[in-house]
Amino acid sequence: MDTWIAPPANRVPEPRTGPERAMLQGWLDWHRQTLLTKCAGLTAEQLRTASAPPSDLTLLGLVRHMSQVERSWFRFRAAGDRTALMIYTLNDNENSDFDDVATADPAADLATFTDECAAADAAVASLALDHEFSTARGTISVRWVYLHMIEEYARHNGHADLLRERVDGATGA
Repeated sequence: MDTWIAPPANRVPEPRTGPERAMLQGWLDWHRQTLLTKCAGLTAEQLRTASAPPSDLTLLGLVRHMSQVERSWFRFRAAGDRTALMIYTLNDNENSDFDDVATADPAADLATFTDECAAADAAVASLALDHEFSTARGTISVRWVYLHMIEEYARHNGHADLLRERVDGATGA
């Protein structure tokens, strides 16, 4: 039986100049691909490997979480798509994205991540950065969502660095 291996990522350099929207999108894309870079070349079991007790954080959990976050912020909130319900919330467990990885299908979850990124981009493509919407936190703009998502990826990509090093010793990139 063949062992599934996470495919390589297609990370292009982050933008250094340009219009604001292109800069924000470029940095977001760079961070999305950085997460996939941390997963590239690993087996399903390696993607499910927790960092170190007592933490049960995994690379697969991060991918699933970011799929959910992409959908939640861009599609559900910013674009107002109320059909974009949460992906991994099962049995009222709000942490299913992180928790339920033991039997998860990494190939399907990586495909979901890719699809959610594309759907998120499409959902806000026609919205101005100044487009505002209401949340429990108050009024938020699409610009804020881009900045928040870049911050969210930066934080979780730091986790992914440590997880990858724990799994096979790979560091950097």
